[in-house]
Amino acid sequence: MPVYARTVSLGCLALVLITVLTGAPRRAPRPGTATRVVPVATAPVAAEGFRSARTYTAVAPPVRLRIGALHVDSVVQRLGLQPDGSVAVPESPDVAGWYVRGPRPGQPGPAVILGHVDSRAGPGIFARLGTVRPGTRVAVDRADGSTVTFRVTGVSRVPKVKFPTDLVYAPSLDATLRLVTCGGSFDRSRGSYRDNVIVFADKV
Repeated sequence: MPVYARTVSLGCLALVLITVLTGAPRRAPRPGTATRVVPVATAPVAAEGFRSARTYTAVAPPVRLRIGALHVDSVVQRLGLQPDGSVAVPESPDVAGWYVRGPRPGQPGPAVILGHVDSRAGPGIFARLGTVRPGTRVAVDRADGSTVTFRVTGVSRVPKVKFPTDLVYAPSLDATLRLVTCGGSFDRSRGSYRDNVIVFADKV
């Protein structure tokens, strides 16, 4: 697997979140053009309906992600917004990050966890995400000592320009998990991968 600079992975995840958080199709940036992540305040109103204080305090936040089949064992960084309004990404390629303004793992709706595919130093935490098979168990440990387990139902590799926003981020009464990273070939002219790898999982 080719290894690229860490900035490659950072750029990929930031671009993913433009679509995931706004619910709008993302126009591919021109080479050399900076891309700004739209603030979460513009997320679909339907998604906001699930963000009640009662629901979001029902379970503790995630602190650890474990996928035995992929040899993934990572602390979970909390991802919010940066001062400029852009969405933060994991600081290290070896650490996964959970978007704090979405559902907590185990709550109704899709909890979104992101990770880098690689860095200058080597493979990232989600380097093998695209090889995961349906039925694989994903465990998320929470701050109160509890663990919620998900079962992978599918994995997709999609062009960034056709990111399935509704499938990834649409509100739901079911507790689900979405794992997202980069994939496909690397577009040097744009400084990012051409595809995204998305794993879908349901609570066991």
